[in-house]
Amino acid sequence: MVYRFDAIKAFGYLSRLKVTQTALTVAALPPGLYCYSQGLMPFSSLCLAGGVAGFALAMLYWMSHFFRRLVGILYVNEAGTVLRVAHLTFWGRRQDTYCPVADVIPMTESRDRPQELFVRIQQYSGKQTFYLTLRYGRILDQDRFTQVFGMLDALK
Repeated sequence: MVYRFDAIKAFGYLSRLKVTQTALTVAALPPGLYCYSQGLMPFSSLCLAGGVAGFALAMLYWMSHFFRRLVGILYVNEAGTVLRVAHLTFWGRRQDTYCPVADVIPMTESRDRPQELFVRIQQYSGKQTFYLTLRYGRILDQDRFTQVFGMLDALK
């Protein structure tokens, strides 16, 4: 294990909570439409419910887009050739993604600085971008981290 972000579990719970909240909000629309059709609810209340459901869907999209790229744990195999990135799925569960260390762009070659809240993990192949926080995460194996991402002291 090279890096660990302990709050990833809380983000997983938050992701699952957001999916549930969005489902409940959207599920309230058909009864609201029925109440409106029966004259039990004014049109402004129906519009408000629709707006809240639309906002919940937009927030679910944005939050899941971010949470799926947030790194919880980084591993490097014994040979130092494969990086395993543990991150979240849309449903808030753990997913491991593997990429060759040779394909990872070192932080010394990126525009990101380690002082920023989030630092990008990018690949030369451009397949996927992940985000890790050096401020709140812990580097557990400095040597292996340096092997993959370069010296943090040499960064801008």
